[in-house]
Amino acid sequence: MSTLSFLLATHTSLSGEEVAHLQRLASEWQLLSDLSFADFLLWVPVTETGPPSFVCVAHSRPTTAPTAHPDDMVGGTATATQHPQLVRALADTTMRREEQPRWHRGRSIRREVVPVGWNGRVIAVLGRDTNLAAPRVPSTLEISYLAVAGDLCQMIADGTFPTPEGVDEGRSSPRVGDGLVRVSAAGTVLYASPNAASAFHRLGWADELVGEDLPLVARRVSADPFEGAEAVSVLRDALAGTPSPRTELESRGATAVLRALPLRPRGVPGGALVLVRDVTEVRRRDRALMSKDATIREIHHRVKNNLQTVAALLRLQARRTRHEEARSALNESMRRVASIALVHESLAASVDERVDIDEVLAGVVPMMNDLVRPGAGVSMAREGRAGVLPAVMATPLVLVVTELVSNALEHGFGEGTSGTVRIVATRTASRLQIDVVDDGRGLPDTFSLERAPGLGLQIVRTLVDSELGGTLSLRPDPVGGTRAELRIPLTGR
Repeated sequence: MSTLSFLLATHTSLSGEEVAHLQRLASEWQLLSDLSFADFLLWVPVTETGPPSFVCVAHSRPTTAPTAHPDDMVGGTATATQHPQLVRALADTTMRREEQPRWHRGRSIRREVVPVGWNGRVIAVLGRDTNLAAPRVPSTLEISYLAVAGDLCQMIADGTFPTPEGVDEGRSSPRVGDGLVRVSAAGTVLYASPNAASAFHRLGWADELVGEDLPLVARRVSADPFEGAEAVSVLRDALAGTPSPRTELESRGATAVLRALPLRPRGVPGGALVLVRDVTEVRRRDRALMSKDATIREIHHRVKNNLQTVAALLRLQARRTRHEEARSALNESMRRVASIALVHESLAASVDERVDIDEVLAGVVPMMNDLVRPGAGVSMAREGRAGVLPAVMATPLVLVVTELVSNALEHGFGEGTSGTVRIVATRTASRLQIDVVDDGRGLPDTFSLERAPGLGLQIVRTLVDSELGGTLSLRPDPVGGTRAELRIPLTGR
């Protein structure tokens, strides 16, 4: 399906500000559809020569009533003959309704149009199509919803809704079905839906809301005076005509989100629309997740401390050992444990169990200096970026790179020699490749990776095959030395 931006760019010559206004309008579509019990279609005139025509660039369906258009209308076209009200809405900037309903695929549809104003001119037309096939008994709720929808549609025609400051796309943003309160210009509650009344009852308000001063109610039910003052400020700003961000009220273990929208059709103060959502369970789960994340990070921190202690003990033991082979084995174990500790240190600071491999390698490389033979002038360098990887890949990858660098330093250079060991990372959308390249003495003629007896290469082969699902090759580098190529697939994980 084509996006709104693509369709506007293809069929119109609207400016960037006009496109942004239509995108803001589309972000409020669910609110308009639910209040109107109708489908909303966004029509824009096509900038072509010939008879006037329109293309539908967005479509929203209500959750409070049956849809008028089960099929997606985006990309559909309409001519002046098929929908004359669209042309008239562009000409006289007036909301219009067809006198007689029309039949569309076996459904009786009532069509209305709302001009979309912006900076004194009409840039698009909203079609409000209501399915009349499902009979509705007028109720206080339906009358209140339609009245609010009428005010918002008039503000759309005036070009005063939505505004950049009033758009709210938060994850917990309340919707019409969550709870609705209609407030007069003086702040008095004119109507409160059952869900809205229930939300305030959970916060501690035992009386009826209708007839009460809503800012005063918000101040009284709030357990935190600062939250109460913020809620009052948001409501007062909406009554004064200024959109404000959503706010939260918390009391007696319950939490509710409030979003206030000013209602000013034709510039006349008409009070405010307040949407209310009970998010008590959502906040409880958020707190549980935050506690769980903090616990996991604390575990990583303690594991890192324990591993560093083990590495320090291995280092002390190596210094006290007189046998050269034993000392070398202890130092290798110390480096492996320290490499794992660096991964856990990175995870302790992460909130999503992901590790920046480049930061870990920046801490691992300096530990390799102990492997440089006396009198050898070997330098190490890193090129490219490996990026961020999940924790399940980070530990085996860092261990593999550590072993490959260790092999290059230990076997590639002798005493009194000089050279360079480079860690080269290349990452695409589907693969990560890390090459460890040295310009040392190179591989023996009889070398075979599969038959290499060294513990380090055995560890590398096992981790690459079982943990990383990648491939490893060791071969002579064209310019001299050795090149170890590690390829890890990133797709399908």
